[in-house]
Amino acid sequence: MKGKKVLSKVVATLAVSGLLLAGCSSGGGGTKESSKDKVSIDILQGKVEFNKQFKDLAKKYEEENPDVKINITSVGGGSDYLSALKSQFSSGDEPDIFSIAGPSEAAQFEKNLADLSDTKAAKVALEGTLEGVTKDGKLQGLPFNQEGYGFIYNKKVFKEAGINPDEILTYEDLEKAVKTIDSKKKDLDIEAVFALPAKEKWVLGNHLANVYIAPEFDHQVLNAYESDTVKLDRGSELQRMLDLQNKYSIQPSLSLDYSQQVEEYFSLEQVAMIQQGNWVYPSIYEMDPDFAENNIGILPIPLEGYKGSLPVGVPNYWAVNSNSDDKVIEASKDFLDWLYTSDEGKAAVLEELKFIPAYEDFDTNKIADPLSKEIYQRASDGKTIGWVFLGYPNGWGDELAANMQKYLDGKMPWEDVESDSIKKWEAKRK
Repeated sequence: MKGKKVLSKVVATLAVSGLLLAGCSSGGGGTKESSKDKVSIDILQGKVEFNKQFKDLAKKYEEENPDVKINITSVGGGSDYLSALKSQFSSGDEPDIFSIAGPSEAAQFEKNLADLSDTKAAKVALEGTLEGVTKDGKLQGLPFNQEGYGFIYNKKVFKEAGINPDEILTYEDLEKAVKTIDSKKKDLDIEAVFALPAKEKWVLGNHLANVYIAPEFDHQVLNAYESDTVKLDRGSELQRMLDLQNKYSIQPSLSLDYSQQVEEYFSLEQVAMIQQGNWVYPSIYEMDPDFAENNIGILPIPLEGYKGSLPVGVPNYWAVNSNSDDKVIEASKDFLDWLYTSDEGKAAVLEELKFIPAYEDFDTNKIADPLSKEIYQRASDGKTIGWVFLGYPNGWGDELAANMQKYLDGKMPWEDVESDSIKKWEAKRK
């Protein structure tokens, strides 16, 4: 039976991958105003996970607003979004709406950011969500949503292994569970406990490292952004978590990418856990709706002193290009307002994009998927770890990750990972 299920999921994998590739090659460019009465809005954004749903939503908006044409290009999932964005600006083919990740990227594109303070969405953004993109009274971006991450796990595997996920609160608890699953992996019909995509620098240097760096900056992104140094005083905790994932992962982990991790190994039920967030839900759902709806949950990455807490934050902000035509700027603001303040837009944000809203006046009882529901509940209970990686010096997360990759490859001792990364942070802040 499982062979048939795996075969059907392989077909689905190809279909999902095709959608993501299509997202990276469509939209963008073209005339900003295709006619005297029609406005064209070019959008470049870095979340391929909701590419299809976002395009469908844009079509609904076009039906309601026939004077507007929206072109969407989604870049990510193994492709470098920031490089693509810089390339478009340098070529003169600038997007009208684009995504930026927190204060570090806002600073890079400061001269291109229109003030969004007068939007309806800005007035209903949740408290604290705008601080990282506000400078000198100017609002540089509007939050996409809230996201959280941890270890997404297969409930059936945990149950068959005799493990209660609610009892995993410390590193020692997690290590014990991992060893138990590993000892039974043949009976559980899995290849490994984890699929660690060590090829992806953002998984290592941003998300994993953030868990252990956030307490150093009181979980505040602006504290990290304004700091001249980083201590990495929880570096040993980071090291042992990296070691644990790598030891019990599909190998070679350094060749494993995001798409393989999510679509090939986790969605095909070949591993018990992956380090990811609620953004993977649409991809898992495309592969196997029943598995996505009924058989996955999320565990915190254990951090001493923060039992049961998940890293939760705003991953990206919508920016509007101040270089665009005035009519396009206003049309862009109208679209973003519609997305987050109209009844139709809000329903789609919850039910189609499957976002955890970063705005007031949403019916959070309609949060669509089990991962997002769990993350929203922990955030409501104050069980969160801050997202400070958006305040790293430009490029530092990739440099930290490169050192972590060298460590995994046996080419750099851990003490050098820490010392070299600290030096690079300080050099970038000078």
